[in-house]
Amino acid sequence: MSIFVDESTTVIVQGLTGGQGRFHGLRNKAYGTKIVAGVTPGKGGQDVEGIPVFDTVAEAVAATGGNASFVSVPPKMAAGAILEAAAASIPFIVCITEGIPAHDEARVYNTLASQYPTTRLLGPNCPGIISPGKTNIGITAGEIALPGGPVGIVSRSGTLTYQALYELKQMGVGVTTCVGIGGDPVPGTNFVDCLAAFQEDPETKAIIMMGEIGGAEEEKAADFIRSSVTKPVVAYIAGVTAPPGKKMGHAGAIVSGNTGTAKAKMEALAAAGAHVVNNPTEAGEKMAEIVKGL
Repeated sequence: MSIFVDESTTVIVQGLTGGQGRFHGLRNKAYGTKIVAGVTPGKGGQDVEGIPVFDTVAEAVAATGGNASFVSVPPKMAAGAILEAAAASIPFIVCITEGIPAHDEARVYNTLASQYPTTRLLGPNCPGIISPGKTNIGITAGEIALPGGPVGIVSRSGTLTYQALYELKQMGVGVTTCVGIGGDPVPGTNFVDCLAAFQEDPETKAIIMMGEIGGAEEEKAADFIRSSVTKPVVAYIAGVTAPPGKKMGHAGAIVSGNTGTAKAKMEALAAAGAHVVNNPTEAGEKMAEIVKGL
């Protein structure tokens, strides 16, 4: 199985007529993802290589029955686009947009929690989600992902998402689902959400978790692994040499004093029973070793 999305997922691309939306939307379609519509206000009635475009998400849902949204719009429009999709009863939203103001992210997070509790947001500022051989929503290159399981991947870093997929492919190890949650301070979906879903998925037998400095999400994940995850977890934390007080890449990747350090995260995960490794290649090697013993 896969988590959150599968071959039956039907996707509406918000921003399909824009450069990034068109490029990645068509790549997703070429992978086999069921892209059923695009949305761009004022461009309803047009199409992008046969994909119909609507003025609103509600119109697109009514016409096509789409049950997922891929948001690829500029930062100032992203919050509105996410909430429009939620208001149209879209249950799963992927937002790749980078640079959304933190205030907008917090407002969206709280609005979804209070008004649209059945809607899951992945991102923003994330590479998306891929269930190899089934569906791909976002910017992950499908050719680096090997289908067939038995490993689930969750990562804050887009680059490490891709490397984890490729390392496993080199080892001949397939993936059930790979989720890039993004590294912004207010993610819609976090490590614990994904770990819980992988724990419940019967076809996911082991999990790779790619974290980084900043915040406390990895420590929360460690607590959840200790209490609720029975499957093997291989963990890597990026940013061991990052200087305190300096933002490194992601908006959420900042260390203040002893809070959010790679060392603290690695120690928490190791204490929870995860196999903590020193680099992404070791993560692939360790997982291949674990899979052989399953």
